[in-house]
Amino acid sequence: MNTTPQIRPIAIAAIRRGDDILVFEGHDATKQETYYRPLGGGIEFGESAVEAVQRELREELDVGLSDVELLGVVENIFAAFGRAGHEIVFVYSANLADLSMYDRDAVGHIKDEGSPVSWQPLSRFTSGEAVLYPRGLVALLPAATPTQ
Repeated sequence: MNTTPQIRPIAIAAIRRGDDILVFEGHDATKQETYYRPLGGGIEFGESAVEAVQRELREELDVGLSDVELLGVVENIFAAFGRAGHEIVFVYSANLADLSMYDRDAVGHIKDEGSPVSWQPLSRFTSGEAVLYPRGLVALLPAATPTQ
């Protein structure tokens, strides 16, 4: 077993509904912090970042994506759950293929682990009311998009 810390490449989808962003809610008990993050996950060996974000959304919400475009890359060095972490985060804009998901504020739960998924106003994160990870994500996001 390799105990050397590793840099983890991940891909996330910054899916917008006007001024809202689609995120899951998590809780870090070691920091007593509730946080939010767009859906996505690790890039597997031999898989491109865009393939990874499409696969992750299928696995997590059973939904396809369209109009997937790279917004940028964020380096995320952090501590979570009592451990140091280091990620290279490929951030994609995308649209949901299932348009009915834009009509629901609470979209559902991540299939494999149960975290709630919902639309949250970006103003919650820019005001400091809530925490959005990875840090630096908001700076990559374009101004509000028309509601789907």
